[in-house]
Order: sequence, then C-alpha cells, then structure tokens
Amino acid sequence: MAAADTATVIAVSSARGGFVPMTTVQQSTTFQRPMIGKDVLIEVRITKLGRTLAFSEITLTPDGATEPAAQASTVYAILA
Repeated sequence: MAAADTATVIAVSSARGGFVPMTTVQQSTTFQRPMIGKDVLIEVRITKLGRTLAFSEITLTPDGATEPAAQASTVYAILA
C-alpha cells in the first residue's frame, strides 16, 4: 500500500534527523476489514533503525474506529 510505504519513509527520515535515499526491500500488508468513505489514520512504529536497514510496523485505522483495518510490516534499505 502506498500510504504505508510513504508514511514509513517519513517516519524513518524523522528518526534519522532528515531525509536520506532509501528503498523498500520488503512490504507485507494484511487487510482486516474494508475502509470505504473514511479518512485513514496511519501509525508507524520503527522497530529497528540501523545504519543500512530500517524495520517498521504500520497500523491503518479508519477515522473514528477503535480497531485497525489493515496492518503492514516493512523493511527499508538506507542508501546513504
């Protein structure tokens, strides 16, 4: 999902103190329910931030809902 991918780039950049070139190595998304006609709140938790790799867990929750509609995990290669 593009939203999870983009949110992770922003989170990794923030954690590193600025943007550096990076690329998605792996992304896995699990959809638990439909998200129709709602804004989606995205929470990214970086589980490990190394020199060359970053790992994260992403939760996507429809606005006003208490349960997530999708979850993703990503691995990024940091190129700088």
